[in-house]
Amino acid sequence: MEISSKPTDSHPVLSTQILEAYNEGMNILIPDVEKRLQDRYQQLVEEHAGHASTGATGPRLLPDESSTKAAAMAAWRFFHNPRVKLTRLAQPLLEAAQEAAAQHCQQFALVPLDWSKLDYSNHDSKTDRLQLGHKEEQGYKLLSALLLSDQDGQPLAPVCQQLLTADGLLSSRFDRRRRPLSTLDELAPVMDFVADLPLGKRSVFIIDAEADSIYHYRQWQRRGFLFLVRADPERYVRLDHAQGEEVRLPAVAQRLQEQQAFQCVRSVDYNGRQVNQYVAEQAVVLDRPAHLNRPGDGPPARPTIPGVALALRLVVTELRDDQGQVLERWYLLTNVPAEVSAATIALWYYWRWKVETYFKLLKSSGQQVEHWQQEDGCALLKRLLVASMACVLAWRLAFSQAPQAAEARRVVMQLSGRQLEYGREYTLEGLLAGTWVLLAMSDLLEQLPASRIRGLAAFVLAGSSTPASTGPPQRQAA
Repeated sequence: MEISSKPTDSHPVLSTQILEAYNEGMNILIPDVEKRLQDRYQQLVEEHAGHASTGATGPRLLPDESSTKAAAMAAWRFFHNPRVKLTRLAQPLLEAAQEAAAQHCQQFALVPLDWSKLDYSNHDSKTDRLQLGHKEEQGYKLLSALLLSDQDGQPLAPVCQQLLTADGLLSSRFDRRRRPLSTLDELAPVMDFVADLPLGKRSVFIIDAEADSIYHYRQWQRRGFLFLVRADPERYVRLDHAQGEEVRLPAVAQRLQEQQAFQCVRSVDYNGRQVNQYVAEQAVVLDRPAHLNRPGDGPPARPTIPGVALALRLVVTELRDDQGQVLERWYLLTNVPAEVSAATIALWYYWRWKVETYFKLLKSSGQQVEHWQQEDGCALLKRLLVASMACVLAWRLAFSQAPQAAEARRVVMQLSGRQLEYGREYTLEGLLAGTWVLLAMSDLLEQLPASRIRGLAAFVLAGSSTPASTGPPQRQAA
């Protein structure tokens, strides 16, 4: 925070450049609604730009709110207004994604797809909760598609959010609940939606081992999607061509090791320490029939569905310590064109964990989404789309190359009150927390001069007591 070195009642206390940058960034609109709803949307985004408390489940109010009760009622009316539709709340995120893709994606738009459980086991008021695991685990299942840069893996914006509830599927792609498909069958409609966005780059969908399905590989290939999926080590593949030898993936890795095909391509962070990433590649073919698992009223049906032989690239990547011990091994199956190197494919999958950091910002390290009190999944997803816009602002500040960006990050981290590891300049959690303080300070300076704020701070630090009288002593009565 830039504070004038001389006591003054003049207004400029925070850097004008920083405040102008934030004001420009906050100029975000939802389409086809009146100004009153536009203003409330922007206010809610600002109030979600901070670290929430588990004991205070609403957004953190800024000083310009008239009262706590009025703000709570305004937020409730906003999320329950029929004009505030899911697709409209998603539009600012899509516009942010389109703008960021033009700036930060060179050849491809990387889109990790991942699921996260939202646990509301103690929220009986949410009547559309579903069973997540054991009988007592109740809540919703969130599917997020997050746009990443293909240059440095920085998160840019979520482009689709879906919430599975007991009453049906909610999505930022449509405005009415609908009957859900199976977990993996829901991916293709999301891929279709993202592929049709005007991002200017072809999407590559990155998914963890839950999506290792030959049926869906064939479906995605047929529909023209590029995918990168971590395969189960138990999977069998044919080497080189459809008549090649069929082996399990660990046997492929062993042969590549014997051929000395692994190359050290970079150093990466693994559990807080630097390790070496090794990569090798093998052409493979998947030709086994698919076995679908389709639950029904009785025992699950498992139809066998033959399909065409599918030629893919197998990229095996290992994380090794300085002694050469393999700490992690990933088997990556992809149909990304051969001009993208195996080393780049391995790096793209390594960046997949950025979607986990997004979930972390939504949960314990930021928005505390699992403590929100919205009474149904629809209102909760609307609020999540607002909170996601606040996360986008933190990402933009983190990776901005604007002239005032370094100063802004330093000021925001100072305001956050967070401690940092030696050598680190910021954390996303700290930027999110400090942004709210910066905005609150800006609002407060519209109401009080800097000298008055200093005086109030001195009063509080002095114990909030009335100063002793300095007048002449009073005569005591005889």
